[in-house]
Amino acid sequence: MQDDNSDTTDIPVSKSQRKREMHELQDLGERLVALSEGQLTTLALPESLQLAVHDARNMSRREARRRQMQYIGKLMRNIDAEPIRAKLDEWDGQSRGSAVELHQLERWRERLISEEGALGEYITQHQQFGVDTQRLRTLIRNVREERERSKPPRAFRELFQELKRIADNPGDQEHP
Repeated sequence: MQDDNSDTTDIPVSKSQRKREMHELQDLGERLVALSEGQLTTLALPESLQLAVHDARNMSRREARRRQMQYIGKLMRNIDAEPIRAKLDEWDGQSRGSAVELHQLERWRERLISEEGALGEYITQHQQFGVDTQRLRTLIRNVREERERSKPPRAFRELFQELKRIADNPGDQEHP
């Protein structure tokens, strides 16, 4: 007969739950293998785990890689995985945010090229950034000429870089 005052922490974890946790750690290990070298260094992983991740990157045979991923999962059981998850989530959020910003810049570039009144609207919305209006007009004109003459998109890329510079450095713009 079980005592009503028994502590729930004494209940053993089911085999299914342990397997789910191990698979989650293996999935986390897969994400570690996919990281760049700089990102991996930032995480400050234990040396054994870092070596296992490097080894997994160099494995081309499917079965060997699968076993290595299981080994990485096993190593991760001995560390606190939450800081790793938190950092990966932070990086995912930053990359999503960056993608949204780049898409906004691409939409502005297309509007500036195709709509006559778009430059005035852009300048009005970004006047606090000290936009070089003449430079933007020149770049837009050059992009239109490139398209008419089927030339390589040098000015097209240059216009995007100028819009990115304005977005990244508000207030640091040079005034003509």
